[in-house]
Amino acid sequence: MKKRVIDMLMITAGSFIFALAVNLFVIPNEFGEGGVTGITIILFYLFKWSPGLVNLMINAFLLIIGYKFLNKTTTIYTIIAVALNSLFLHLTEDWRILSDEIMVNAIFGGVFAGVGIGLILRVGGTTAGTTILARITHKYLGWSISYGLLFFDMIVAFSSYFIIGAEKLMLTIIMLYIGTKVMEFIIEGFNPKKAVTIISKEPDQIAQQVNVLMDRGVTVLSGHGYYTKTQKDILYIVISKQEVIKLKKIVKAVDVNAFIAIHDVRDVFGEGFLDISKT
Repeated sequence: MKKRVIDMLMITAGSFIFALAVNLFVIPNEFGEGGVTGITIILFYLFKWSPGLVNLMINAFLLIIGYKFLNKTTTIYTIIAVALNSLFLHLTEDWRILSDEIMVNAIFGGVFAGVGIGLILRVGGTTAGTTILARITHKYLGWSISYGLLFFDMIVAFSSYFIIGAEKLMLTIIMLYIGTKVMEFIIEGFNPKKAVTIISKEPDQIAQQVNVLMDRGVTVLSGHGYYTKTQKDILYIVISKQEVIKLKKIVKAVDVNAFIAIHDVRDVFGEGFLDISKT
């Protein structure tokens, strides 16, 4: 029950923040947008139709078509998100912010949109529309949800060229890219770490130094070179970004010829990191 309440609060906050992105930054500056929201904005520019009402109608239709790609919880959360988003678009349609800096407005429009959609997606909901298409590409093509959304959003955004012009379209693209990066950060976590794979002739000495000097655990994997068939111990270590330089110094001091691969990882759970039972 506690998780459900938190999820509802996140969906509500996300819907409200996304509505602010549209009504404070997108429409007053005549930017375009992606997905269903982009279509509602185009219709608003052409016919002055209410974005909130049009958003509700189009998303309801798409949800009926694409519900089979969503599980029960996601479907419920999506219905709530669509309803709240349409409500907040209507309630805040007269809100304005005094700013003539069009680039600043584009940046903040992207940040607000990214945070809003990211919060909804993070708890398992969607905003329907192109989000359903993004989930399909994620499932069958392996695309990340954020970049799937960017792809479909760009299709709609480019179609607004004939209404908003080239300059506003370029600013819209910048806004969408910023929104995608912010959304990706919100979805994938606030806990970025680095995973390091080390292949060395002195694995024991490196592992010992990491244990003693960095107080980090080391996982030892068994492997072998394909060409030489020589058995090797492979070290796998997860550390913070700030610890990368220290680890490099340790490896360099022990084996200057060691092979090191550093990967970006997010949301690390377990001893020494986040407790998964609290998420």
